[in-house]
Amino acid sequence: MNQQTEIDVKGRQNEEMEIDLLELLDYFRAHAIVIVLGFLAGALIAGLITFYAIKPSYTATSKMYMVSSSTQSVVDLTDLNIGQSLSKDYVELLKTRPIIEAVIEEQSLPYNYNELTGMLQLSVISDTRIIAIKVTSQDPEEAMVIANALADKGVKELPKLMETPEPHIAEYAIIPINPSSPSMSRNVMMGALIGMILVLGLYTVQFLLDDTFKSADDIEREFGVIPLTVIPEGKIAGFESTEKTKRERRKKGSK
Repeated sequence: MNQQTEIDVKGRQNEEMEIDLLELLDYFRAHAIVIVLGFLAGALIAGLITFYAIKPSYTATSKMYMVSSSTQSVVDLTDLNIGQSLSKDYVELLKTRPIIEAVIEEQSLPYNYNELTGMLQLSVISDTRIIAIKVTSQDPEEAMVIANALADKGVKELPKLMETPEPHIAEYAIIPINPSSPSMSRNVMMGALIGMILVLGLYTVQFLLDDTFKSADDIEREFGVIPLTVIPEGKIAGFESTEKTKRERRKKGSK
């Protein structure tokens, strides 16, 4: 018996939750125009901030090719695997302090070691022995200069450290034309979603704090009793005409 009662209680609770969600959706639907305006306002604000307040950054990329360390004319699979492992070593050695500081000194860069390494992104292209040297800067020409200087320094210094054949420059960096960040489309979409979520959040709080009864169903759900009568909203035709007659009679009596 107790188990059946518990099931009934849970069923009523689930039903009330469904009703509340439907009411919340209806509440959102009634304020759909404001929600759409919040969406558009968020997109507009994010676009303006991205365009006027955030300075764009540019990324230049140079590429180094790790040549085979084998003396044979035919390169086998083992040699390829060794070359890929050496490429990973090259990536780590390119970030060492002597090489980075040498590039800073030779190019007279206004950065220290930590600042310059924060501008670098070094990686081995998947399933190859090609190292990509990416440099991000707010000055596109500076990004190109640093990427090419680091590639030249790697070709010159790394074979001495590792006692391996000299790598080749596969591609020098060029001055990037289009900024790599920020992304206008991504920021506008994020701003639009944030604006809409804020408006929805405000309306949700307003809906939850509103404890007034709006219908007979609200009273029945809250107290478990059915109201005997409901006072309708708006003007009642008979009541309005009676009040009008009384006012006219009072005016005649005053005269």
